[in-house]
Amino acid sequence: MARTVGEIAAFLGGEVAGDEGALITAIRGIDEAGEGDLTFVANRRYRAKLAETQATAVLVSRDTTCPGKNLILVDDPYAAFGRVLALFHPEEPPKGGVSDGAWIDATAVVEEGVSIYPFVYVGERARVGRGTVLYPGCFLDHDVVIGEGCTLYPNVCVYRRSRIGNRVVIHAGAVIGSDGFGFAKPGWENLKIPQTGYVRIDDDVEIGANTTIDRGTMGATWIKAGVKIDNAVQIAHNVVIGEKAIIVAQVGISGSTKIGSRVLIGGQAGLVGHINVGDGAMIAARSGIHEDISAGSVVAGAPHQPHREWLRSMAIIPRLPEMRKTIAALSRRIEELENKLKDRQT
Repeated sequence: MARTVGEIAAFLGGEVAGDEGALITAIRGIDEAGEGDLTFVANRRYRAKLAETQATAVLVSRDTTCPGKNLILVDDPYAAFGRVLALFHPEEPPKGGVSDGAWIDATAVVEEGVSIYPFVYVGERARVGRGTVLYPGCFLDHDVVIGEGCTLYPNVCVYRRSRIGNRVVIHAGAVIGSDGFGFAKPGWENLKIPQTGYVRIDDDVEIGANTTIDRGTMGATWIKAGVKIDNAVQIAHNVVIGEKAIIVAQVGISGSTKIGSRVLIGGQAGLVGHINVGDGAMIAARSGIHEDISAGSVVAGAPHQPHREWLRSMAIIPRLPEMRKTIAALSRRIEELENKLKDRQT
Protein backbone atom coordinates (compact mmCIF):
# COMPACT_ATOMS: atom_id res chain seq x y z
CA MET A 1 0.00 0.00 0.00
CA ALA A 2 1.26 3.47 -0.88
CA ARG A 3 -0.30 6.86 -0.11
CA THR A 4 0.79 10.42 -0.65
CA VAL A 5 1.43 12.72 2.28
CA GLY A 6 -1.59 14.76 1.19
CA GLU A 7 -3.86 11.70 1.16
CA ILE A 8 -2.74 10.71 4.65
CA ALA A 9 -3.28 14.25 5.95
CA ALA A 10 -6.80 14.30 4.48
CA PHE A 11 -7.54 10.91 6.07
CA LEU A 12 -6.43 12.27 9.45
CA GLY A 13 -8.02 15.70 9.14
CA GLY A 14 -4.55 17.26 9.37
CA GLU A 15 -2.53 19.80 7.40
CA VAL A 16 0.66 19.43 5.40
CA ALA A 17 3.76 21.57 5.82
CA GLY A 18 5.94 20.51 2.89
CA ASP A 19 5.46 18.29 -0.16
CA GLU A 20 1.92 16.89 -0.34
CA GLY A 21 2.88 14.62 -3.22
CA ALA A 22 5.65 12.74 -1.41
CA LEU A 23 4.91 9.02 -1.41
CA ILE A 24 4.64 6.96 1.80
CA THR A 25 4.99 3.18 1.59
CA ALA A 26 5.63 2.18 5.22
CA ILE A 27 5.34 3.31 8.84
CA ARG A 28 8.45 3.09 11.04
CA GLY A 29 9.90 4.40 14.29
CA ILE A 30 11.81 7.65 14.15
CA ASP A 31 15.24 6.00 14.47
CA GLU A 32 14.63 3.37 11.78
CA ALA A 33 12.63 5.47 9.31
CA GLY A 34 14.06 6.24 5.89
CA GLU A 35 13.01 7.15 2.37
CA GLY A 36 9.33 6.39 1.79
CA ASP A 37 8.56 6.04 5.51
CA LEU A 38 6.21 7.94 7.77
CA THR A 39 7.09 8.35 11.45
CA PHE A 40 5.75 10.42 14.34
CA VAL A 41 6.83 12.62 17.24
CA ALA A 42 4.32 12.61 20.11
CA ASN A 43 6.65 13.34 23.02
CA ARG A 44 8.47 16.66 23.27
CA ARG A 45 11.61 14.82 24.40
CA TYR A 46 11.96 13.41 20.90
CA ARG A 47 11.61 16.69 19.05
CA ALA A 48 15.41 16.92 18.81
CA LYS A 49 15.31 13.89 16.52
CA LEU A 50 12.94 15.61 14.13
CA ALA A 51 15.71 17.37 12.27
CA GLU A 52 17.81 14.18 12.12
CA THR A 53 15.26 11.62 10.94
CA GLN A 54 15.52 10.32 7.38
CA ALA A 55 11.75 9.74 7.19
CA THR A 56 9.93 11.15 4.19
CA ALA A 57 7.25 12.64 6.47
CA VAL A 58 6.55 13.02 10.18
CA LEU A 59 3.30 13.22 12.14
CA VAL A 60 3.62 16.11 14.61
CA SER A 61 1.46 18.38 16.75
CA ARG A 62 0.10 21.51 15.10
CA ASP A 63 2.52 23.86 16.86
CA THR A 64 5.60 22.12 15.38
CA THR A 65 7.90 23.63 12.76
CA CYS A 66 10.94 22.11 11.04
CA PRO A 67 12.06 23.72 7.77
CA GLY A 68 13.02 21.21 5.12
CA LYS A 69 10.89 18.40 6.56
CA ASN A 70 7.52 17.17 5.33
CA LEU A 71 5.22 17.47 8.33
CA ILE A 72 1.64 16.31 8.82
CA LEU A 73 0.17 18.58 11.49
CA VAL A 74 -2.50 16.95 13.68
CA ASP A 75 -4.07 17.49 17.08
CA ASP A 76 -2.75 14.23 18.59
CA PRO A 77 0.21 12.64 16.79
CA TYR A 78 0.05 9.37 18.73
CA ALA A 79 -3.65 8.84 18.06
CA ALA A 80 -3.04 9.75 14.40
CA PHE A 81 -0.18 7.25 14.30
CA GLY A 82 -2.56 4.53 15.47
CA ARG A 83 -5.07 5.37 12.74
CA VAL A 84 -2.40 5.32 10.05
CA LEU A 85 -1.05 1.98 11.29
CA ALA A 86 -4.53 0.53 10.97
CA LEU A 87 -4.80 2.02 7.47
CA PHE A 88 -1.52 0.46 6.29
CA HIS A 89 -1.94 -2.81 8.20
CA PRO A 90 -5.62 -3.77 8.15
CA GLU A 91 -6.59 -6.88 10.10
CA GLU A 92 -7.18 -9.98 8.00
CA PRO A 93 -10.87 -10.89 8.10
CA PRO A 94 -11.76 -14.16 9.83
CA LYS A 95 -12.63 -17.15 7.69
CA GLY A 96 -16.31 -16.98 8.61
CA GLY A 97 -18.73 -19.77 9.34
CA VAL A 98 -18.85 -22.45 12.00
CA SER A 99 -16.24 -25.20 11.84
CA ASP A 100 -17.36 -28.81 11.87
CA GLY A 101 -14.68 -29.27 14.53
CA ALA A 102 -16.51 -27.01 17.02
CA TRP A 103 -19.03 -28.26 19.58
CA ILE A 104 -22.21 -26.17 19.68
CA ASP A 105 -24.89 -27.30 22.10
CA ALA A 106 -28.33 -27.74 20.55
CA THR A 107 -29.80 -25.17 22.95
CA ALA A 108 -27.17 -22.49 22.14
CA VAL A 109 -28.01 -19.56 19.87
CA VAL A 110 -25.40 -18.52 17.30
CA GLU A 111 -26.38 -15.49 15.25
CA GLU A 112 -25.50 -14.77 11.62
CA GLY A 113 -21.97 -13.81 10.58
CA VAL A 114 -20.26 -15.56 13.48
CA SER A 115 -16.85 -17.20 12.93
CA ILE A 116 -16.22 -20.25 15.11
CA TYR A 117 -12.94 -22.12 14.66
CA PRO A 118 -12.22 -25.80 15.45
CA PHE A 119 -12.11 -26.99 19.07
CA VAL A 120 -14.46 -24.28 20.34
CA TYR A 121 -17.09 -25.33 22.90
CA VAL A 122 -20.37 -23.41 23.21
CA GLY A 123 -22.46 -24.68 26.09
CA GLU A 124 -26.13 -24.98 26.93
CA ARG A 125 -28.27 -21.87 26.40
CA ALA A 126 -25.23 -19.80 25.50
CA ARG A 127 -25.68 -16.97 22.99
CA VAL A 128 -23.11 -15.63 20.52
CA GLY A 129 -23.88 -12.32 18.83
CA ARG A 130 -23.62 -11.37 15.18
CA GLY A 131 -20.08 -10.96 13.79
CA THR A 132 -18.29 -12.38 16.83
CA VAL A 133 -15.14 -14.47 16.30
CA LEU A 134 -14.22 -17.43 18.53
CA TYR A 135 -10.71 -18.72 17.90
CA PRO A 136 -9.61 -22.33 18.59
CA GLY A 137 -9.87 -23.59 22.13
CA CYS A 138 -12.42 -21.06 23.39
CA PHE A 139 -14.80 -22.39 26.04
CA LEU A 140 -18.21 -20.81 26.66
CA ASP A 141 -19.98 -22.35 29.62
CA HIS A 142 -23.73 -22.63 30.00
CA ASP A 143 -25.84 -19.46 29.89
CA VAL A 144 -22.94 -17.28 28.71
CA VAL A 145 -23.92 -14.30 26.57
CA ILE A 146 -21.46 -12.80 24.07
CA GLY A 147 -22.51 -9.64 22.23
CA GLU A 148 -21.94 -8.52 18.65
CA GLY A 149 -18.58 -7.93 17.01
CA CYS A 150 -16.50 -9.50 19.78
CA THR A 151 -13.19 -11.30 19.34
CA LEU A 152 -12.11 -14.07 21.69
CA TYR A 153 -8.60 -15.24 20.91
CA PRO A 154 -7.41 -18.85 21.44
CA ASN A 155 -8.06 -20.60 24.74
CA VAL A 156 -10.24 -17.94 26.31
CA CYS A 157 -12.38 -19.51 29.03
CA VAL A 158 -15.73 -17.92 29.90
CA TYR A 159 -17.46 -19.46 32.91
CA ARG A 160 -21.18 -19.88 33.40
CA ARG A 161 -23.60 -16.94 33.24
CA SER A 162 -20.97 -14.38 32.27
CA ARG A 163 -22.33 -11.43 30.28
CA ILE A 164 -20.10 -9.84 27.66
CA GLY A 165 -21.18 -6.78 25.67
CA ASN A 166 -20.47 -5.66 22.11
CA ARG A 167 -17.07 -5.16 20.43
CA VAL A 168 -15.21 -6.73 23.36
CA VAL A 169 -11.72 -8.12 22.66
CA ILE A 170 -10.36 -10.83 24.96
CA HIS A 171 -6.82 -12.05 24.32
CA ALA A 172 -5.46 -15.57 24.54
CA GLY A 173 -5.61 -17.48 27.79
CA ALA A 174 -7.85 -15.05 29.68
CA VAL A 175 -10.29 -16.54 32.18
CA ILE A 176 -13.61 -14.79 32.75
CA GLY A 177 -15.81 -15.84 35.65
CA SER A 178 -13.56 -18.16 37.65
CA ASP A 179 -14.34 -18.67 41.35
CA GLY A 180 -13.70 -15.75 43.63
CA PHE A 181 -11.20 -16.52 46.38
CA GLY A 182 -13.56 -16.83 49.33
CA PHE A 183 -12.91 -19.08 52.35
CA ALA A 184 -14.20 -19.00 55.91
CA LYS A 185 -11.75 -19.53 58.79
CA PRO A 186 -8.76 -19.09 56.48
CA GLY A 187 -5.66 -20.93 57.56
CA TRP A 188 -7.71 -23.18 59.85
CA GLU A 189 -10.61 -24.92 58.15
CA ASN A 190 -10.60 -23.09 54.77
CA LEU A 191 -14.34 -23.55 54.28
CA LYS A 192 -15.19 -22.60 50.71
CA ILE A 193 -17.83 -19.91 50.25
CA PRO A 194 -19.88 -20.70 47.11
CA GLN A 195 -19.37 -18.11 44.39
CA THR A 196 -22.89 -17.73 43.02
CA GLY A 197 -22.53 -14.49 41.06
CA TYR A 198 -21.32 -13.68 37.55
CA VAL A 199 -19.10 -11.36 35.50
CA ARG A 200 -20.50 -8.46 33.52
CA ILE A 201 -18.32 -6.86 30.83
CA ASP A 202 -19.76 -3.86 29.00
CA ASP A 203 -19.13 -2.61 25.45
CA ASP A 204 -15.72 -1.78 23.94
CA VAL A 205 -13.64 -3.41 26.67
CA GLU A 206 -10.27 -5.02 25.84
CA ILE A 207 -8.77 -7.65 28.13
CA GLY A 208 -5.15 -8.78 27.86
CA ALA A 209 -3.69 -12.26 27.63
CA ASN A 210 -3.80 -14.46 30.75
CA THR A 211 -5.84 -11.94 32.72
CA THR A 212 -8.32 -13.41 35.20
CA ILE A 213 -11.61 -11.88 36.30
CA ASP A 214 -13.44 -13.69 39.12
CA ARG A 215 -17.22 -13.81 39.28
CA GLY A 216 -19.02 -12.25 42.20
CA THR A 217 -19.73 -14.13 45.39
CA MET A 218 -23.22 -12.73 44.94
CA GLY A 219 -24.09 -10.31 42.17
CA ALA A 220 -21.64 -9.09 39.58
CA THR A 221 -17.99 -8.36 39.09
CA TRP A 222 -18.49 -5.46 36.68
CA ILE A 223 -16.11 -4.09 34.03
CA LYS A 224 -17.73 -0.99 32.56
CA ALA A 225 -17.60 0.36 29.00
CA GLY A 226 -14.31 1.30 27.37
CA VAL A 227 -12.04 -0.21 30.04
CA LYS A 228 -8.66 -1.46 28.78
CA ILE A 229 -6.93 -4.17 30.83
CA ASP A 230 -3.38 -5.34 30.10
CA ASN A 231 -1.91 -8.86 30.35
CA ALA A 232 -1.70 -10.92 33.56
CA VAL A 233 -4.06 -8.80 35.68
CA GLN A 234 -6.04 -10.33 38.57
CA ILE A 235 -9.47 -8.87 39.33
CA ALA A 236 -11.21 -10.42 42.32
CA HIS A 237 -14.87 -11.04 43.07
CA ASN A 238 -17.34 -8.13 43.11
CA VAL A 239 -14.79 -5.57 41.92
CA VAL A 240 -16.28 -2.72 39.87
CA ILE A 241 -14.11 -0.86 37.35
CA GLY A 242 -15.49 2.40 35.96
CA GLU A 243 -15.70 3.58 32.37
CA LYS A 244 -12.48 3.98 30.36
CA ALA A 245 -10.16 3.01 33.20
CA ILE A 246 -6.71 1.72 32.26
CA ILE A 247 -5.22 -1.24 34.17
CA VAL A 248 -1.60 -2.06 33.29
CA ALA A 249 0.05 -5.50 33.48
CA GLN A 250 0.35 -7.53 36.69
CA VAL A 251 -2.03 -5.39 38.73
CA GLY A 252 -3.94 -7.16 41.48
CA ILE A 253 -7.29 -5.81 42.72
CA SER A 254 -8.80 -7.44 45.80
CA GLY A 255 -12.47 -8.22 46.32
CA SER A 256 -15.26 -5.62 46.42
CA THR A 257 -12.97 -2.71 45.56
CA LYS A 258 -14.59 0.03 43.47
CA ILE A 259 -12.49 1.76 40.79
CA GLY A 260 -13.86 5.02 39.36
CA SER A 261 -14.02 6.09 35.73
CA ARG A 262 -10.85 7.09 33.83
CA VAL A 263 -8.61 5.79 36.61
CA LEU A 264 -5.05 4.87 35.55
CA ILE A 265 -3.32 2.05 37.46
CA GLY A 266 0.36 1.34 36.72
CA GLY A 267 1.94 -2.09 36.44
CA GLN A 268 2.32 -4.35 39.49
CA ALA A 269 0.21 -2.13 41.71
CA GLY A 270 -1.76 -3.95 44.40
CA LEU A 271 -5.07 -2.79 45.89
CA VAL A 272 -6.60 -4.19 49.07
CA GLY A 273 -10.28 -5.09 49.19
CA HIS A 274 -13.33 -3.02 50.07
CA ILE A 275 -11.86 0.39 49.17
CA ASN A 276 -12.89 3.09 46.70
CA VAL A 277 -10.68 4.78 44.11
CA GLY A 278 -12.21 8.04 42.88
CA ASP A 279 -12.71 9.12 39.28
CA GLY A 280 -9.60 10.23 37.43
CA ALA A 281 -7.14 9.03 40.07
CA MET A 282 -3.67 7.91 38.99
CA ILE A 283 -1.80 5.10 40.76
CA ALA A 284 1.90 4.70 39.96
CA ALA A 285 3.51 1.37 39.13
CA ARG A 286 4.25 -0.97 42.07
CA SER A 287 2.12 1.06 44.47
CA GLY A 288 0.47 -0.59 47.47
CA ILE A 289 -3.01 0.89 47.98
CA HIS A 290 -4.33 0.28 51.49
CA GLU A 291 -7.18 2.80 51.81
CA ASP A 292 -9.55 4.96 49.76
CA ILE A 293 -8.10 7.26 47.08
CA SER A 294 -9.96 10.49 46.42
CA ALA A 295 -10.94 11.56 42.90
CA GLY A 296 -8.14 13.14 40.88
CA SER A 297 -5.38 12.07 43.28
CA VAL A 298 -1.95 10.97 42.09
CA VAL A 299 -0.31 8.46 44.43
CA ALA A 300 2.79 6.25 44.51
CA GLY A 301 4.73 3.96 46.82
CA ALA A 302 3.93 1.08 49.15
CA PRO A 303 2.19 2.00 51.32
CA HIS A 304 0.95 4.72 49.01
CA GLN A 305 1.39 8.44 49.59
CA PRO A 306 0.89 11.56 47.46
CA HIS A 307 3.13 11.35 44.42
CA ARG A 308 5.15 14.50 45.20
CA GLU A 309 5.91 13.29 48.71
CA TRP A 310 6.95 9.91 47.31
CA LEU A 311 9.33 11.62 44.85
CA ARG A 312 10.96 13.53 47.72
CA SER A 313 11.31 10.30 49.69
CA MET A 314 12.87 8.49 46.74
CA ALA A 315 15.34 11.35 46.25
CA ILE A 316 16.66 10.75 49.79
CA ILE A 317 17.32 7.02 49.36
CA PRO A 318 20.63 7.31 47.40
CA ARG A 319 21.92 9.64 50.11
CA LEU A 320 21.13 7.31 53.02
CA PRO A 321 24.66 5.77 53.29
CA GLU A 322 26.22 9.24 53.43
CA MET A 323 23.59 10.43 55.91
CA ARG A 324 24.24 7.36 58.09
CA LYS A 325 27.94 8.21 58.26
CA THR A 326 27.14 11.82 59.10
CA ILE A 327 24.75 10.83 61.88
CA ALA A 328 27.29 8.36 63.30
CA ALA A 329 30.00 11.05 63.27
CA LEU A 330 27.67 13.54 64.97
CA SER A 331 26.74 10.94 67.59
CA ARG A 332 30.42 10.34 68.38
CA ARG A 333 31.05 14.08 68.58
CA ILE A 334 28.10 14.57 70.96
CA GLU A 335 29.36 11.72 73.13
CA GLU A 336 32.83 13.29 73.26
CA LEU A 337 31.39 16.67 74.26
CA GLU A 338 29.21 15.07 76.94
CA ASN A 339 32.25 13.25 78.38
CA LYS A 340 34.26 16.49 78.47
CA LEU A 341 31.39 18.25 80.24
CA LYS A 342 31.25 15.47 82.85
CA ASP A 343 35.01 15.73 83.39
CA ARG A 344 34.75 19.46 84.05
CA GLN A 345 31.87 18.97 86.49
CA THR A 346 33.87 16.45 88.47
